[in-house]
Amino acid sequence: MRKIITFVCLSLSLISCGGGGSDEPAPAPEPVNTAPSIPTLVSPTNSKLCVSNALVLEWSASTDAENNPIVYQIQIATDNLFTQIVRTNEGTTRTFSITLEKGKAYYWRVKATDSKNAASAYSTTFNFYTEGIAVINYLPFLPSLIQPEINATILGATASLKWFASDVDASDILTYDVFFGTTNPPTIKLVDSKSETTFNAISLQATTIYYWRVVVKDNKGGETRGQVWNFKTN
Repeated sequence: MRKIITFVCLSLSLISCGGGGSDEPAPAPEPVNTAPSIPTLVSPTNSKLCVSNALVLEWSASTDAENNPIVYQIQIATDNLFTQIVRTNEGTTRTFSITLEKGKAYYWRVKATDSKNAASAYSTTFNFYTEGIAVINYLPFLPSLIQPEINATILGATASLKWFASDVDASDILTYDVFFGTTNPPTIKLVDSKSETTFNAISLQATTIYYWRVVVKDNKGGETRGQVWNFKTN
């Protein structure tokens, strides 16, 4: 009986001396950092003809849920896909001053990044034209893609193609040529001088990549060739 009591006491002693858990609470997890809101472009307004080539670009302030400091990155390009960027700048203010060439179309956008490197998406792209010397007619702006998105997959044998175009000459009448095909760049003109900004491509082949581009023309002989866009069929 004495041996049993001794064994029980020894067992209890070992248990009580074992490594117990700490009473200190676990550290709180690092709060999730969210990106700032997307800036909104203010000035110059979209499709504006700027009488001076010395410009001040302005956008609205972004907000940050964690109140982190924000830096803005602005991109200015001569195409609306931003493959031909003429100037990039970063700063904490909501304005940027720049002098550009006269008689050219420009495209610009802004994004916001906080001090923890969380970045918003880019803003909507705006365009403007710097007034040239003795310019009688301004070329239309490059067309903007609406649908389908680049590299999108289309179900079925028909695709609805849509785009947007504008011109600083408000009285100009715009028409569109549509080039379409399986080669890049497309060389087959399916539509000539179309007034609508939509086109239905039919009889598409399955598992095929299609390329298309829009040429914007005004009624004064001005013409702007858009970039090549593409989509694929399922």
